[in-house]
Amino acid sequence: MMSGIEAAKAELRKLSAKAMKAKMDLHDLSEELPVNWLSIMEVARCAHEAFALLEAKREVLRILEMEGAGA
Repeated sequence: MMSGIEAAKAELRKLSAKAMKAKMDLHDLSEELPVNWLSIMEVARCAHEAFALLEAKREVLRILEMEGAGA
């Protein structure tokens, strides 16, 4: 059975991979401009959401680790 910290780290790895994919999608789009310029907002939104989720999970992990250190 996974602890809360282990589960958070596993989820963090998945979110990190998604964020890196979103980053590459944004990078690829920027290199193709002006082709597909209409998708800028959607690709940027996806990247923004991916990194926002990643940061939120990092904060959850930080809190879990602080609670674990105090136990």
